Amino acid sequence: MPASNRNPLRVAVLADSDTRWKWGALTANRIATDSRPESDGHRLSGYLLRGRATPTPRQLEEVGVRADSLREVTAVEFLREMEREAPDVIVLALVGGAVQAVLHGLARVTEDARLTGTARKRPVVVTGYVGVVYEKLADGLLLRHGADVVLANSRQDAERFRAVYEGVGADASAVTEAALPFLGGAPYAGHDPYTVVFAAQPSVPESAAHRAYLLRRLADHARLHPDREVLLKLRSKPGEHTTHIEELPYQKLAQRLEGGLPANCRLVYGHMGEVLDRTDLLVTISSTAALESLHRRIPTAVLTDLGVREALGNHHFTGSGCLASFDQLDAGHLPVPDERWLARQGVAADGAYERAFDEAREKVTGLLADAAAGRIPPLKPYYSLTTARGYLPGILSRHHLAPDGSPLPGAPSADRDPGPVRQIVRRAARGAYRHGVQRVAPVIRRMGEL
Repeated sequence: MPASNRNPLRVAVLADSDTRWKWGALTANRIATDSRPESDGHRLSGYLLRGRATPTPRQLEEVGVRADSLREVTAVEFLREMEREAPDVIVLALVGGAVQAVLHGLARVTEDARLTGTARKRPVVVTGYVGVVYEKLADGLLLRHGADVVLANSRQDAERFRAVYEGVGADASAVTEAALPFLGGAPYAGHDPYTVVFAAQPSVPESAAHRAYLLRRLADHARLHPDREVLLKLRSKPGEHTTHIEELPYQKLAQRLEGGLPANCRLVYGHMGEVLDRTDLLVTISSTAALESLHRRIPTAVLTDLGVREALGNHHFTGSGCLASFDQLDAGHLPVPDERWLARQGVAADGAYERAFDEAREKVTGLLADAAAGRIPPLKPYYSLTTARGYLPGILSRHHLAPDGSPLPGAPSADRDPGPVRQIVRRAARGAYRHGVQRVAPVIRRMGEL
């Protein structure tokens, strides 16, 4: 057995937000297990893509997923790092455009190494989605095409993903059925006091009126049931960003709420799994937390108060048996999920979840063997200058890459760590950008509507 095979499997995760870091790191841990049985475990190197949603230390602590190393990079810096010391597996936990840019960058790195005679085995590249896929299905999928493995979180998603790829004449063999990597926890057993949790989302709903409505109904539910504890679970604190921009944080709306929040209704943060440990009823518009809750068999309600609409994402739950209104919940209704729907979503708590990543592990194992033998094919995304000459260059340039995947002139250098001054400038620039997105941009948009 070659000595290299006994070394830890080296896995790199590149993520652009707290939730995608959670998905990427946990996915890496699940697919790395037994992917190379003769190796001595695996080593996880984390990279955070610098941008508006780069997680803060508090957000990383709340996610609770550890890596052997963790650093912040640009796309170009990440590619140069991969060129210097390529890992065995790369997990891209990014928005679609960033995935496409890194795929083209990795393809260029591999081709350059081949042309210069310095080629090493190519890393296996894995990507996917952090939760429910309810919008921009074709757009997001085609931007992820080219990875060796495109993970689908359920049987339903796997079927939809293959249909999109085959429908445009793209290779669909990378689509691999798995599940959300963060499901688990103790099965529901009831708590005292009875606790209702509303899982808030940064961008759903968008309007201030609708968000204020939800907050008011939650407070009214608490007043109607003084024996219950009613919690508003928030993803981020004001000034922090997650996967989506939150322009109207509930914290501010709560300060303006007429009569304030009752004593048994409060805002909470923390790891979603820990909050679910004390939840008796999970309420949401369309959060992925609903799937975590259903997996534990916690009563779960997907609200219809604002309609069942694609823009809200709650249309994904049609057929689930979980759709309900605040009026129904106030009256004591508890939704009963449809078992067939649960099974198609990969959240059935019948033991099948433990085998959900078997196919992905087997595929990665085979690809690692192909890479070691020099048989793994080059990365070949569907989008190229032949298929999308008017679209692809703009996607790549946002990450300082030329149409051929090489760094543009003036792209950030990764040859040395940033000095103290550069670090201060970066923090100040990111703070100013976040302030502009969260404070200034909404004001300008409202002025434009006058």
